[in-house]
Amino acid sequence: MELRQLRYLVAVVDEGGFTRAAEKLHVAQPGVSAQIRQLERELGQPLLDRSARGVRLTEVGLAVLPYARAALEAVEGARFAVDELTGLLRGRVSVGTVVSCGALGVPDLLAAFHRAHPGVEITLSEANSDELLRRLRTGELDVAVAALAGGPPPDVEVRTLVEEPIVAAVANGDPLAERGAVPVARLARRPLISLPPGTGLRASLDEACAQARVTPKIAFEAGDPDVLADLAVRGLGVAVLPESAVRERPGELRAVAITDPPLRGRVVVAWRRGGPNGPAARAFLGHARAALAGPAPPAHSAGVTSP
Repeated sequence: MELRQLRYLVAVVDEGGFTRAAEKLHVAQPGVSAQIRQLERELGQPLLDRSARGVRLTEVGLAVLPYARAALEAVEGARFAVDELTGLLRGRVSVGTVVSCGALGVPDLLAAFHRAHPGVEITLSEANSDELLRRLRTGELDVAVAALAGGPPPDVEVRTLVEEPIVAAVANGDPLAERGAVPVARLARRPLISLPPGTGLRASLDEACAQARVTPKIAFEAGDPDVLADLAVRGLGVAVLPESAVRERPGELRAVAITDPPLRGRVVVAWRRGGPNGPAARAFLGHARAALAGPAPPAHSAGVTSP
């Protein structure tokens, strides 16, 4: 069994196929296939189910994959240990974030870390919060900036960046514009403009509607809060948005408080409990917590684990 074979297996799983894995590894696709077949012969069991619909792990492959990742991380750890002793920091950090991360200072964070550690490769990807947490828990991401409606999964630690009310955003001529607040039960009867399922804001809305025993009437969905605001400005419905997003549209949108129950949302820095693997990822996490999170959140903030 060779480390190269384990590296190829992990790449095929992460990239979803042999062709994309070969492109990522900068090798020929037949070479990737041959090495994984050799690994399967050594283990005596198929690791991948190769069908017309794509490549999937077999039951044996699912059992082997964590050990393959651990072996590769151990080798990287040995290299990192030598680099640390010689005053160098190298490696790779995978960061995930929700859409519109610029306002949270993520680009500045990445730039500052790169200046301090130019030998570390940084990757950044966007997804909804549910997907970010899934990839964080499987080890595909080291750190994530995600939105939560409640507490994080038990194997994930978080620190709050922003916590604020979620409001109903309406155009100036909308009947709700003159109201100070609207109950969830009444709000649900209006055409709503919302982020899609899998986002923290949508989870907050769905949970509030379930608590009020109503079904929201979702007229429009979009992954970018700016698009939701644009639709509301044009009178196409009531946008469910963080209060800060409405403040960015003075004269265009009115913020109406949501009550019975009220909605709140928060954006967090998240990482696997116990910290990410590898010195580079741990260094980035420390940098992110210091640069983004600021003071520790209040003790009553549900689901928040102070560092």
